[in-house]
Amino acid sequence: MSLLRERTEARVRVLGLDHWGMPVRDLAESERFYCGLLGMTIELRLPDQILLRCGHQNMGIFHAPYMDKINADLILNPLGKPHHAFLVENDDFERFRFLFNENKVPTHGPIEWGDHQCCYFLDPSGNLLELVNYGERDRAAYP
Repeated sequence: MSLLRERTEARVRVLGLDHWGMPVRDLAESERFYCGLLGMTIELRLPDQILLRCGHQNMGIFHAPYMDKINADLILNPLGKPHHAFLVENDDFERFRFLFNENKVPTHGPIEWGDHQCCYFLDPSGNLLELVNYGERDRAAYP
Protein backbone atom coordinates (compact mmCIF):
# COMPACT_ATOMS: atom_id res chain seq x y z
CA MET A 1 0.00 0.00 0.00
CA SER A 2 1.47 3.34 -1.02
CA LEU A 3 1.21 6.45 1.10
CA LEU A 4 -1.20 9.07 -0.18
CA ARG A 5 0.17 12.50 -0.85
CA GLU A 6 -1.22 15.13 1.46
CA ARG A 7 -3.44 16.79 -1.14
CA THR A 8 -6.96 17.86 -0.41
CA GLU A 9 -8.31 16.44 -3.67
CA ALA A 10 -6.82 13.03 -2.80
CA ARG A 11 -9.01 12.67 0.28
CA VAL A 12 -12.50 11.41 0.84
CA ARG A 13 -14.37 13.57 3.33
CA VAL A 14 -16.37 11.35 5.66
CA LEU A 15 -19.50 13.16 6.86
CA GLY A 16 -20.38 10.82 9.69
CA LEU A 17 -21.50 7.33 10.55
CA ASP A 18 -24.49 6.05 8.56
CA HIS A 19 -24.75 2.51 9.92
CA TRP A 20 -22.72 -0.40 11.19
CA GLY A 21 -23.30 -4.13 11.25
CA MET A 22 -22.99 -6.58 14.09
CA PRO A 23 -23.17 -10.38 13.96
CA VAL A 24 -25.66 -12.10 16.27
CA ARG A 25 -26.40 -15.77 16.87
CA ASP A 26 -30.18 -15.44 17.24
CA LEU A 27 -32.09 -12.66 15.45
CA ALA A 28 -35.27 -12.94 17.54
CA GLU A 29 -33.39 -12.88 20.85
CA SER A 30 -31.27 -9.95 19.67
CA GLU A 31 -34.34 -8.04 18.48
CA ARG A 32 -35.89 -8.43 21.95
CA PHE A 33 -32.66 -7.22 23.55
CA TYR A 34 -32.01 -4.19 21.35
CA CYS A 35 -35.65 -3.09 21.00
CA GLY A 36 -36.96 -4.15 24.39
CA LEU A 37 -34.02 -3.20 26.60
CA LEU A 38 -32.22 -0.49 24.62
CA GLY A 39 -35.26 1.10 22.97
CA MET A 40 -34.17 0.76 19.34
CA THR A 41 -36.81 0.51 16.61
CA ILE A 42 -36.98 -1.63 13.49
CA GLU A 43 -36.30 0.16 10.19
CA LEU A 44 -36.18 -2.91 7.94
CA ARG A 45 -36.54 -6.66 8.40
CA LEU A 46 -35.00 -9.18 6.00
CA PRO A 47 -34.79 -12.97 6.39
CA ASP A 48 -31.23 -12.95 7.76
CA GLN A 49 -30.90 -9.43 9.16
CA ILE A 50 -32.70 -6.56 10.87
CA LEU A 51 -31.88 -2.89 10.49
CA LEU A 52 -32.44 -1.05 13.77
CA ARG A 53 -32.68 2.69 14.37
CA CYS A 54 -30.16 3.84 16.97
CA GLY A 55 -30.35 7.60 17.54
CA HIS A 56 -29.40 9.24 14.24
CA GLN A 57 -27.78 6.09 12.83
CA ASN A 58 -28.81 2.58 11.94
CA MET A 59 -27.35 -0.65 13.26
CA GLY A 60 -27.71 -3.86 11.30
CA ILE A 61 -27.82 -7.14 13.18
CA PHE A 62 -26.94 -10.08 10.97
CA HIS A 63 -27.69 -13.73 11.65
CA ALA A 64 -24.31 -15.36 12.24
CA PRO A 65 -24.80 -18.96 13.42
CA TYR A 66 -21.03 -19.47 13.10
CA MET A 67 -20.35 -17.25 16.14
CA ASP A 68 -18.46 -18.90 18.97
CA LYS A 69 -19.93 -19.39 22.41
CA ILE A 70 -20.04 -16.30 24.57
CA ASN A 71 -16.73 -15.44 26.21
CA ALA A 72 -18.12 -14.22 29.54
CA ASP A 73 -14.58 -13.38 30.70
CA LEU A 74 -14.57 -10.50 28.20
CA ILE A 75 -16.72 -8.44 30.56
CA LEU A 76 -14.20 -8.85 33.41
CA ASN A 77 -11.57 -6.78 31.58
CA PRO A 78 -13.29 -4.83 28.79
CA LEU A 79 -10.94 -1.84 28.54
CA GLY A 80 -9.10 -1.65 25.23
CA LYS A 81 -11.24 -4.34 23.59
CA PRO A 82 -13.21 -3.77 20.33
CA HIS A 83 -16.72 -2.56 21.18
CA HIS A 84 -19.53 -0.15 20.27
CA ALA A 85 -20.50 2.65 22.68
CA PHE A 86 -24.02 4.07 22.96
CA LEU A 87 -24.56 7.62 24.22
CA VAL A 88 -27.39 7.86 26.77
CA GLU A 89 -28.91 10.63 28.88
CA ASN A 90 -28.62 10.82 32.68
CA ASP A 91 -31.95 9.18 33.47
CA ASP A 92 -31.24 6.23 31.20
CA PHE A 93 -27.75 5.78 32.61
CA GLU A 94 -29.16 5.69 36.14
CA ARG A 95 -31.82 3.18 35.06
CA PHE A 96 -29.43 0.69 33.42
CA ARG A 97 -28.31 -0.97 36.68
CA PHE A 98 -31.82 -2.05 37.57
CA LEU A 99 -32.76 -3.08 34.02
CA PHE A 100 -29.53 -4.94 33.29
CA ASN A 101 -29.60 -6.72 36.65
CA GLU A 102 -33.27 -7.65 36.21
CA ASN A 103 -32.52 -9.06 32.74
CA LYS A 104 -29.27 -10.79 33.81
CA VAL A 105 -27.12 -8.76 31.40
CA PRO A 106 -23.39 -9.19 32.21
CA THR A 107 -21.92 -5.76 33.08
CA HIS A 108 -18.69 -4.08 34.15
CA GLY A 109 -19.05 -0.73 35.83
CA PRO A 110 -20.13 1.92 36.16
CA ILE A 111 -16.74 3.55 35.64
CA GLU A 112 -16.24 7.25 36.38
CA TRP A 113 -13.75 8.92 34.00
CA GLY A 114 -14.03 12.49 35.28
CA ASP A 115 -15.76 14.02 32.24
CA HIS A 116 -18.08 11.06 31.68
CA GLN A 117 -19.21 7.74 33.12
CA CYS A 118 -19.65 4.44 31.35
CA CYS A 119 -20.68 0.84 31.78
CA TYR A 120 -19.64 -2.10 29.61
CA PHE A 121 -22.05 -4.94 28.91
CA LEU A 122 -22.57 -7.99 26.70
CA ASP A 123 -25.48 -8.58 24.34
CA PRO A 124 -27.00 -12.10 24.13
CA SER A 125 -24.46 -13.04 21.42
CA GLY A 126 -21.49 -11.89 23.50
CA ASN A 127 -20.79 -8.63 21.63
CA LEU A 128 -19.04 -6.13 23.89
CA LEU A 129 -20.99 -2.86 24.18
CA GLU A 130 -20.85 0.26 26.32
CA LEU A 131 -23.22 2.90 27.67
CA VAL A 132 -21.69 6.39 27.93
CA ASN A 133 -23.10 9.43 29.73
CA TYR A 134 -21.57 12.92 29.91
CA GLY A 135 -23.83 14.20 32.69
CA GLU A 136 -25.43 17.59 32.40
CA ARG A 137 -23.22 18.83 29.54
CA ASP A 138 -24.78 20.90 26.80
CA ARG A 139 -26.94 18.48 24.75
CA ALA A 140 -26.31 20.61 21.64
CA ALA A 141 -22.80 19.15 21.57
CA TYR A 142 -24.24 15.69 20.91
CA PRO A 143 -26.48 14.99 17.90
